[in-house]
Amino acid sequence: MRILGIDPGLQTTGFGVLDVDGHALGYVASGTIKTTHLPRGDLPGRLKVLFEGIAELRRRYQPEAAAVEIVFVNTNPQSTLLLGQARGACLTALVAGDLEVAEYTALQMKRAVAGHGRAGKPQVQEMVRRLLKLPGLPGSDAADALGLAITHAHAGQALARLARQGESARRNTGAYKAGRAT
Repeated sequence: MRILGIDPGLQTTGFGVLDVDGHALGYVASGTIKTTHLPRGDLPGRLKVLFEGIAELRRRYQPEAAAVEIVFVNTNPQSTLLLGQARGACLTALVAGDLEVAEYTALQMKRAVAGHGRAGKPQVQEMVRRLLKLPGLPGSDAADALGLAITHAHAGQALARLARQGESARRNTGAYKAGRAT
């Protein structure tokens, strides 16, 4: 399975693409989409760059699933609203291509990648480098995006196991048919 991880930001959005085969993770690509070349007040222009950038990644890498970071509440409500709009542009570009999108908090990603939720950016970068056997550290935004893809790779496998167990349990227990137990 190919997973596209997205760490949304209005100025810099990180992305990371992984191939997953069982427990094996394979690095495909990572980087950032930047909107800093546009004037600060050009919100529509920045959102367009993000939307088109994510749509291009979707077309180029053909992922089967995506993982996006959930927005946290900042001390500055205006920053939170702007980040939410950037995240919305990213999500829209993903679902416009009929991609399945999973959402994870930064805390969930840090736990999955570094083992604890208080990991700093350098620790996440180093753990992503190790897990993917990269020759060097990825940038912090790309590392977060790769971390989200790694989180989904692990969580997706666990959820699939739970779904299979649920199907087995349903076959082994009484089920209701037209209001009666069978």
